[in-house]
Amino acid sequence: MKGIRGTFLDFLADPYYTDETEAIRYLRDGLLVIDGEKIKDFGPWEQLSQRYPDLEVTTYKDRLILPGLIDTHIHYPQTEMVAAYGEQLLEWLEKYIFPTELQFRDKLHARKIADVFLDLLLANGTTTAQVFTTTFAQSVDAFFEACTERNICMIAGLTGMDRPGLAPEEYLDTAETFYVNSKDLIERWHNKGRNKYAISPRFALGSTQEQLDCCGKLKGEYPDTWVNTHMSENRKEIAQVAEVFPDAKDYLNVYERAGIVGPKFTAGHSIHLDNDCWHRMAQSDASVSFCPASNLFLGSGLFLIEKAKSVETPVRTGLGTDMGAGDTFSIFRVLNSAYKVSALQNQKMGVFKGLYLATLGGAKSLHLDHEIGSFDPGKFADFIVTNPKVTSVLAMRAARAAIDPGSSEEEQARERLAHEAFGMMILGDERPVEATYISGQLLYKKTSNLIG
Repeated sequence: MKGIRGTFLDFLADPYYTDETEAIRYLRDGLLVIDGEKIKDFGPWEQLSQRYPDLEVTTYKDRLILPGLIDTHIHYPQTEMVAAYGEQLLEWLEKYIFPTELQFRDKLHARKIADVFLDLLLANGTTTAQVFTTTFAQSVDAFFEACTERNICMIAGLTGMDRPGLAPEEYLDTAETFYVNSKDLIERWHNKGRNKYAISPRFALGSTQEQLDCCGKLKGEYPDTWVNTHMSENRKEIAQVAEVFPDAKDYLNVYERAGIVGPKFTAGHSIHLDNDCWHRMAQSDASVSFCPASNLFLGSGLFLIEKAKSVETPVRTGLGTDMGAGDTFSIFRVLNSAYKVSALQNQKMGVFKGLYLATLGGAKSLHLDHEIGSFDPGKFADFIVTNPKVTSVLAMRAARAAIDPGSSEEEQARERLAHEAFGMMILGDERPVEATYISGQLLYKKTSNLIG
């Protein structure tokens, strides 16, 4: 066993529905006890240190330790094509993305990018992600092989796209090959180690009804798999979906008719949904991935975060970089965009709401909160060590915190925490991340800040 001592923040409840003081768990001087891959114990240093007198402890001083960040929507084959200039969704796919993803026919290339991609996630503090691959089975094998080496929890699967004219012919699969290859990949990788499989039609426009029906068949045969796709991202895309699926009530209904909407179904973007769609998503216990950096970069629109987190239509919601339509690997930068999207709709996303979505909220959206997302004993020891004062601007800002001198010492500590964490949420990127632990092992370390 080993221990990590420092200042910890995680969540006990959703601050969108619970008072923030009750939703957060803040230990100014805490101890995390790790036994193998998982958390054995967690609590105040003063109490736990007596329970484990011989524990080997690593101490992080003047740092904030968070559960690992969770990215619920990202594309590993687009790593090289991040920040491509000047197009909206469909044109961007045609001009930049499909030519890039065609390279993943070569498994050696796919493995090279998978390694770079995972290392970038770790450097940005992301410890779990739901990931799109390509239509080539070898790109899935290469990805899961890289994940297995790191003992990291990732959700991924073969990307289905069989509609003629939507991509180069050599990129397209068929309903039959998608079904056969997906079935083989599920048998090979799903729940092997920490790998988890997602049935992944790219988006409704890219698939024929036959391929979507195959997705439903696979979900019926493997009910504990995930379903990962895109929905209602771009108005031109939505109009074309209505044309090719004239019998469907709306975009969501295309997926409903295929039998894939329900728990563990994630619809990336989901920007342009009407009230009926929000109610049906909530009733089915489906999830959405809020991808504000991508939505702003491609000019897709503003996600209705307050609708997703309303009492009337509570939908499981996580954050996604959607890299490479998103222009960053950093969930902190995604939170920066999320705050601005909320502000444009006369809402304000406080720091605890934002960090909840990035940690426990993301885990809940993926139905993985029994394994990750907080420091509860029994969960995997996936966490990050951050420095909220890592840059000169953050340090200067932290020194000017407006703390109520009349409040208690504990209240002042929480006020300072909120101030410094919000600074990291708005001004942060990969720089505040100093260490990333996966399954109890230190897999990324920027600098040496150990003092004990």
